[in-house]
Amino acid sequence: MTMRKQKSLVLILARELATNLATPIYIADAVGDLVYFNEPAEQIAGGRFAERGETSINDWVRMLAPETVDGKPLAREEMPGGIAFAERRPAHGTMRVTGLDGERHTVETTALPLFGPDGEFHGIMAIFWELA
Repeated sequence: MTMRKQKSLVLILARELATNLATPIYIADAVGDLVYFNEPAEQIAGGRFAERGETSINDWVRMLAPETVDGKPLAREEMPGGIAFAERRPAHGTMRVTGLDGERHTVETTALPLFGPDGEFHGIMAIFWELA
């Protein structure tokens, strides 16, 4: 039987917030695993979190094939989520992603590092919206 790692209270609360918002959000933990994306994010992701489940953020980035609006591939460390994760600071940007269903989307993204009351890093939350 596979043991599931216990989620921190910070991640549990972030997921609760994301679940109750109509804004697309994804959450990654402190080791870089995508641990949740909400229902509004499913349209851009091109699939349901319940079907996809947790996955490494590197695999997730590879699947979504992020690129600049000019079509230049983006490395993880160039994306708002990658910056928030690596540099532990908020970041914002515009990019294009390809959903798991093959649909391309241009999105604005703001990513925030998640710190607990003791200052410990717990992961990131990325909030995004599709541009018309």
